[in-house]
Amino acid sequence: MATIGEHLQILSIKLVNYTPFPVAPATPRTHHSHAPIFPAFSPDLLRSTSLLFSRRNASARTRTHALRAMSFLFLLWLPVVLASALSDPYGVSYSIDCGGAANFTGEFGRPWLADRFYSSGSQGLVAEPHRFTQTQERTLRFFPPVSSGKKNCYSVPVPPGRYYIRTFTIYDNYDSKLHPPSFDVSVEGTLVFSWRSPWPDPIPRTGAYSDLFVHVADGLADVCFYSIATDPPVIASLEIAQVDPLSYDSPTTGLDLILVNYGRLSCGSDLFGPGFTNDSDPFWRVWQSDAEFRNPSVRIKALSSGGRRVLGTNQAPNYFPPWLYRTAITTLSADAALEYLLPVDTRLDYMLWFHFAEIDSGVNAAGRRVFDVLINEENVTRIDIFRQVGGFTAFKWHYVAENLTSTPLSVKLVPVIGKPIISGLENYAMVPLDLSTLPRQVAAMRALKESLRIPDRMGWNGDPCAPSTWDAWEGVTCHHSEDKLGLVVTQLDLASQGLKGYITDEISLLTNLVSLNLSSNSLEGNLPSGLGQGSLAKLDLSSNQLSGGIPDSMGSSNLQLVLLNNNELDGQVPDKLYSIGVHGGVIDLSGNKGLCGVPSLPACPFFWEKGNLSTGGKVAIGLACGIFLVALVLLIYIFCIRRGRHDYDFAPTQDLTSIAAKRNRYQRQKSLMFLEMETQNPNGLPITSNPRSSPPDRNVL
Repeated sequence: MATIGEHLQILSIKLVNYTPFPVAPATPRTHHSHAPIFPAFSPDLLRSTSLLFSRRNASARTRTHALRAMSFLFLLWLPVVLASALSDPYGVSYSIDCGGAANFTGEFGRPWLADRFYSSGSQGLVAEPHRFTQTQERTLRFFPPVSSGKKNCYSVPVPPGRYYIRTFTIYDNYDSKLHPPSFDVSVEGTLVFSWRSPWPDPIPRTGAYSDLFVHVADGLADVCFYSIATDPPVIASLEIAQVDPLSYDSPTTGLDLILVNYGRLSCGSDLFGPGFTNDSDPFWRVWQSDAEFRNPSVRIKALSSGGRRVLGTNQAPNYFPPWLYRTAITTLSADAALEYLLPVDTRLDYMLWFHFAEIDSGVNAAGRRVFDVLINEENVTRIDIFRQVGGFTAFKWHYVAENLTSTPLSVKLVPVIGKPIISGLENYAMVPLDLSTLPRQVAAMRALKESLRIPDRMGWNGDPCAPSTWDAWEGVTCHHSEDKLGLVVTQLDLASQGLKGYITDEISLLTNLVSLNLSSNSLEGNLPSGLGQGSLAKLDLSSNQLSGGIPDSMGSSNLQLVLLNNNELDGQVPDKLYSIGVHGGVIDLSGNKGLCGVPSLPACPFFWEKGNLSTGGKVAIGLACGIFLVALVLLIYIFCIRRGRHDYDFAPTQDLTSIAAKRNRYQRQKSLMFLEMETQNPNGLPITSNPRSSPPDRNVL
């Protein structure tokens, strides 16, 4: 069975061989750019305008000329701005020159941005750039799996909505290996294009455009590339434009479908569309000639509106361009049927859009042109354009061919009255969106990518688990969620990857994680408290530089294997965690000098636990502080409240005064006695004054 990418390559051959003819630049669309976008004024006009604005001392006549010039510029610019607003009703669009180093404006007025929003990769240049008329087709970005990983993405920030996405893929022997690479392309986590070497000629040298419509819900339009074997995926340009959310019958089909273009044909005209001709299309669609897909055995006649306006074009929600309905084809024979053979893949549904306009002035009443539409030989409807909308008015009709079992898809317009007529035909594969990783787990994995400093070579880009046809991120294992509506991460094995970050708290969002192995890295920081998920059964964080204590939450999980050896952890080990080894599990805490509190480790200090005060220490300090405060309050109460106002009167009482008087009298009598004894000693011998040897007579007056 041919792949989607192979059919798209075939459909693109006519497109990429188209050489645009030189015409006046088209009005540029509104783009996100770091530089403002201006109309393509001539340098002389801009220079003269600058001079007019720079002369402060100009005369009144000069100022009049300046005002006239400004008015002229405003009138010249106004149609451009209005046309841009009308042609781009939603205003969110990007044109990215992959591998390009500078912004530029394309041949038909479209501004292109230098390369950005990519995850990794390298810049390249086609081998023969002179063969490509458009600048964005000459450069490319390629993703070597050895240095960039097997999965790389462009993640473009956009508001939620419905988008048209177009890519240009080219090889042109840019690496001198004469080997076009094999790789897959996904959009929003769903495989849409497959490239397999060798590419069909002449696509390796000319390149191919591919496009689709998709709904973006998370604010990032992800276009991802997955390497097959050692081949580096390539991309030359990426275009994204927001479209009407109701376009292409999305209210009926739902938002969980991607419409992949399998053929967008214009009948009776050559290729046209923004970026390739001066024509505009609000959805950036490019329409190619139907000649390659029409049955060549049927002779046809081209019709034209002759410049007459066709009503009902460029209307919401699909905004089909007026140019599509100004041409048409019909058969030369009244009994001949128009037939198209469209390449498709089996087992998919296809949405066919038919575009009609009765631009033959000879058909001026209902019933003059009637034909049946047969799809794979099944008559699905009868068309009378004039009866439906009248003459020179666009008429659109679509049909879904379900679960095709054969290829190609046959479309016939069989005449009933008159000759069949058609202006355009679109064929879209209705590719169901693949299951994606649950949003909370995507956020957790992106946070882990930052905190663990995952290297580019591991290819952690886009959705961690989707597409389901690819491998998940390196080291990641995913399964379906319990309700089968999404994918969840169940295992992380990143041992010996040279990681040097830390484990973020967002790991707690991985509520289905069963096994986590981050051993033999250089991780630092504390163990997050959310590491004790109820689903976690195996945890290996050995041989890192983790510090701090072990959170109590780890003791409440269903862990059966815990390896925390050879880290810098400290503090008391939770009893419930250590009981894993008692109940048949395996736990290894060796090589952590600060851990304590379990039989195989030292006892923890009474007042110290997990690098901080223990609960007992905090209680003891609290009690001591309480006792001190009580004692302080008691002292204040005794000395400041209970004492009366006489407690501070220190005057001597009557008894104390009497004792003092007696003592003074005794001292005077003692002095008189010593004086008398001295006068009675004629030799002047010293008299011992020791009161103990000769106590004075206390009765002497």
